[in-house]
Amino acid sequence: MKDQLDVKLGALRSTIRRLGSALVAYSGGVDSALVMAVAHQELGGRMVACIADSPSLPRRELHGALQLAERMGVPIRIVSTNELADASYAANPDNRCYYCKRQIFAQLQAIAAAEGWNAVLDGANASDLGDYRPGRLAAAEWGVGSPLAELGIGKQEVRELARRLGLPVWDKPAMACLASRVPPNTPITLDLLHQIEAAEDVLEDLGFGQFRVRHHGDIARVELPIDDLPLALQQREAIVAGLQAAGYRFVTLDLAGYHSGSLSPGYTPSQVMPIPLLDAAQP
Repeated sequence: MKDQLDVKLGALRSTIRRLGSALVAYSGGVDSALVMAVAHQELGGRMVACIADSPSLPRRELHGALQLAERMGVPIRIVSTNELADASYAANPDNRCYYCKRQIFAQLQAIAAAEGWNAVLDGANASDLGDYRPGRLAAAEWGVGSPLAELGIGKQEVRELARRLGLPVWDKPAMACLASRVPPNTPITLDLLHQIEAAEDVLEDLGFGQFRVRHHGDIARVELPIDDLPLALQQREAIVAGLQAAGYRFVTLDLAGYHSGSLSPGYTPSQVMPIPLLDAAQP
């Protein structure tokens, strides 16, 4: 007897198969990877995955996404975007994601129209609908389909379906763009994105799986899962040295732990303040 997830997977397959052909907006995360995998299984050569490459996408994420698509035998294209050229995006308002997604979806729909792809799909899932996600407005404006959200498939169901399909990213930590590390209304620049990426590469190289380096001027506020805090203290010197080399004067560890979207509007911060790991100005 089929369980509820089998039913939802069957509905996802049918929904995508009926499209006839599709272009999938792929990021390398588990949500879009699931849509990409099912589209490839159901449509074969009548689908293509497109990954948007911009300075806000860490190089490690781009390389990992391309490797996964190659392993799966999925045709993939890199679509270059330049959000920083849009003053509305670079100003970093609360709805910055709208301007980013607007540019990406406009380019993907242009490709679809020129080449005859029947639909453009993204990986938004049902759990996203309750969050503040201004990029969803851009998806609606540009007619981008979100089969996971439309079929009521939430994040945990996405992970389980990805696991059942053998996708190695089924348990991959969520990863937002580098611009999400910057407080609203602090302008986004190329140098700033490179600084944040260099800082987060330090944590990646030290073996941390989920992390954020939040940018607060010359202060780096490091968010890690609570269980990783003891390890961070053990590696204090390496973290401080690496983040100072990336351009930060002060390095702090947020005792509240990792929180997705902690700089987003409506987020209620913990009353526990971060503590300095080291003040570089001290002798």
